[in-house]
Amino acid sequence: MKKLNYAYYVRRAHAKKKKLAASLKKILRKKPHGLLKEVKAASDDAWKEISCVECGHCCREMTPTWTKPEIKRIAERFGMTYKQYYDKYLYTEEETGDIMNANTPCQHFDNRTRMCTVYEIRPKDCAEFPHFHRKDFKDQVDDVFIPNMPRCPATLVMVEKLEQRMKDKGVI
Repeated sequence: MKKLNYAYYVRRAHAKKKKLAASLKKILRKKPHGLLKEVKAASDDAWKEISCVECGHCCREMTPTWTKPEIKRIAERFGMTYKQYYDKYLYTEEETGDIMNANTPCQHFDNRTRMCTVYEIRPKDCAEFPHFHRKDFKDQVDDVFIPNMPRCPATLVMVEKLEQRMKDKGVI
């Protein structure tokens, strides 16, 4: 399995982050018709360049938000109760009330294979990351997409592709 050159994408993201963030904000101000369709197309193009299984950075450095049913389901997989699993791996973030991993990398990330050991039953937050498909894309730009460009190569590439698509259409 080919290993993604994560450091290259981090450098690229830091070099382009301000410009790309400004482009995203300009796109939002222009309110182009069919924005979600363009995001989907840019996302499809990004996945041609980036494969999550060649990266796994999100599993090593970030933490999903868990729901109680997800905790229960995964705890059962390991013969644990909800409380045992929670006490061993999770905590509740005081400010938001979100249930998060206590440590990184994720307890279910196999660094050798770069794979999730609970992939088929992983939390929804993991399954949907990097959240390109969200209908509230516009509301996520500042809190999700801009901060994730240096953390997630797929996010960087998707934003680059979206910027180019918007330039090609004369939006920006």
